[in-house]
Amino acid sequence: MDVALYIIVLLVYFAVMIFIGVKNQRSAKSVHGYVLGGRSVGPWLSAFAYGTSYFSAVIFIGYAGQFGWNFGIAATWIGIGNAVLGSLLAWAVLGRRTRVMTQQLDSATMPDYFGKRFSDDKLKIAASVIIFIFLIPYTASLYKGLGSLFAMAFDIPYWVCILIMAAVTAVYVLIGGYMATVWNDFIQGIIMLFGIVIIVVAVLMSRGGLMEALTQLSQISSGDMQGAYTSFFGPDLYGLIMVVILTSLGTWGLPQMVQKFYAIKSEGAIKKGMIISTVFALVVAGGCYFLGGFGRLFMEDASAGYDSIIPAMLSESLPVVLIALVLILVVSASMSTLSSLVMSSSSTLTLDLIKGVKKDLKPKSQMFLIRLFVAMFIVISAVIAIVYDAYGLSFIAQMMGVSWGALAGAFLAPYLFSLYWKKTSRASCWACFAFGVATSIAALVISLCSASLPASFIDSFIYKYFFGSSIYVGAWTMLAGFVIVPVVSLFTGKQKTEEKNKLDKLFKPFEELTEAVETAADGYLTKELEPYVLREPSESAEQFEDDEKEGESPANIER
Repeated sequence: MDVALYIIVLLVYFAVMIFIGVKNQRSAKSVHGYVLGGRSVGPWLSAFAYGTSYFSAVIFIGYAGQFGWNFGIAATWIGIGNAVLGSLLAWAVLGRRTRVMTQQLDSATMPDYFGKRFSDDKLKIAASVIIFIFLIPYTASLYKGLGSLFAMAFDIPYWVCILIMAAVTAVYVLIGGYMATVWNDFIQGIIMLFGIVIIVVAVLMSRGGLMEALTQLSQISSGDMQGAYTSFFGPDLYGLIMVVILTSLGTWGLPQMVQKFYAIKSEGAIKKGMIISTVFALVVAGGCYFLGGFGRLFMEDASAGYDSIIPAMLSESLPVVLIALVLILVVSASMSTLSSLVMSSSSTLTLDLIKGVKKDLKPKSQMFLIRLFVAMFIVISAVIAIVYDAYGLSFIAQMMGVSWGALAGAFLAPYLFSLYWKKTSRASCWACFAFGVATSIAALVISLCSASLPASFIDSFIYKYFFGSSIYVGAWTMLAGFVIVPVVSLFTGKQKTEEKNKLDKLFKPFEELTEAVETAADGYLTKELEPYVLREPSESAEQFEDDEKEGESPANIER
């Protein structure tokens, strides 16, 4: 009877996802419509798309269990950091700059932005290769946690769960493109919001309420530290800070996250989206990590793996109906992030790598290739996840750990500086790319060879606080970029007259009219400001398609 309920709920859910894909196929007739939704996505859809791409099953099952176990209630700080630094400040600092500048450059992906911003096609290709290499293992990591949860509910093979989820995601993304993705993200986000609140309440009630659960948790010591897991900063402050930096600041440099700002439709939508996204992150991320903090009340040790902690809590605390809700929540979290990642990967590979080599690639061929790569990325990530589970290949698991740090370490600093500082040089961008990738690969090699490393190195300061964890490596690699980019730019930032004129035009909306544009967003618009204010696109999907066939830019800023 229980299994029948789970199957019915999942089938209804999958049917809704596919219906939305079919409903939005009209918006996916052109390249810009398929990849960016015609840059016409409103604040609610954009904010939920950002949030659901941010938080996947890795967060709910893996990270909540792992960091809740390590830090206790202090893990809640990670969720707060995700909301304030990863959402609020990300939208405030990157939102409008990204939207206006990418529209002026007519760029649809992060590599394309780098190539046009620095007038270097080789830079675009390099960024595409980095994304291609590191997004695949990151995509595969989304399936982590699903196996143990589905085994608890259905007692069916892990690979079956993966194939079902991959197939449904492929159908609605292939048919409906970006608009199908954001509409599904909206529904999935609502499920995540209500689901996490209900689950936290139910788990705490199973332990006598919040105060009783905290009292029980305070009895558990960490070494000589009594009450470590209910303390303000937990038993490992350094580790906690590194996790907050990696999971919060890292989103600023991830292509699938930044791309959400490309598609938002207007100035006011950015401000509303910022607030909605922050609240979403506070509830979902804060709730997940807060829940994970009570893991030690349900398991005596984590020898079965961190991924087993949250399922153990849920199976002991929740009735059948709520476990069905959890299944939908976890599948929603995974599918939303999976769709975002494969869209980012496939569009980058087609528009930046292949089109960068074959300049005369027609729009219909681009559409075919993007859809082909969407399917390919989903298949490859599913195969990697199945192989990892079947053979326990540690290389894949560790590769997943470095993916986030490598991507954000390579892209974050050059992207942020290039939005605000004219003198950011292409050499500094190359330097950051090289440093981020090389450091992440070095950390992966050291991790794989840790058993054969000398004890003196294992006990050293640099290993303990830098190479000792992929989280430490990722966080420090990102922070190092804030030194590399300005230092290298100061020595290599000399610009030719033509380049200087291009940058002056590109930065004009921000340097001369910032305060006035903000006023214009509230309804006070003068003739001089009209070229610089984000407008809601009026063109239909067919118009975008016609523009592309004629070789015209679909950008909406009036020149």
